[in-house]
Amino acid sequence: MPPSVDADAPIFLVGFMASGKTTVGKLVAERLGWAFDDLDDLVTRAAGRPVADIFAAEGEAGFRRRESDALREAAGRRRAVIATGGGAACREDNLVAMLAGGVVVTLAVSPEEAIRRAGSLSGRPLLDGKVDPVGAARALLDVRLEFYERAHVRVDTDGRTPADIADAVLLGVRSKRKES
Repeated sequence: MPPSVDADAPIFLVGFMASGKTTVGKLVAERLGWAFDDLDDLVTRAAGRPVADIFAAEGEAGFRRRESDALREAAGRRRAVIATGGGAACREDNLVAMLAGGVVVTLAVSPEEAIRRAGSLSGRPLLDGKVDPVGAARALLDVRLEFYERAHVRVDTDGRTPADIADAVLLGVRSKRKES
């Protein structure tokens, strides 16, 4: 972590879909007394339509452009916990901005647990309608792992409660800040 990252720098939660980024992010923000932002919510508010509609109208490339714009805006905030979409950290420019501007925490989840949590109709355009959703999740996660593994902190989420995960996130963030 760069030495210029201070105690008020944002905390970015990254990881695969259904890893708990939004649920855990709200808990972490509440415990710190910080603001909470969900990147998908920022994108949908700016676009005036849901993520699925953006994908349908503009494709994944259009959504990713909007996501990067929202991330750049959110990254400038202080005392904020930002839950990113599952693919946000998989664009090099996004990941570099997060790593330089705050503490990046990967919430790790297995493909099986992600599908169990999300359900068969997850509302996630990259998985819905797949014959083998676990296989599709595994393939997508395999591509994304190289990005998630570059985070400052990793917290495994399988078999843990959101409160326990939030505790682990805070412990990891405090530990990383002491190192810098």
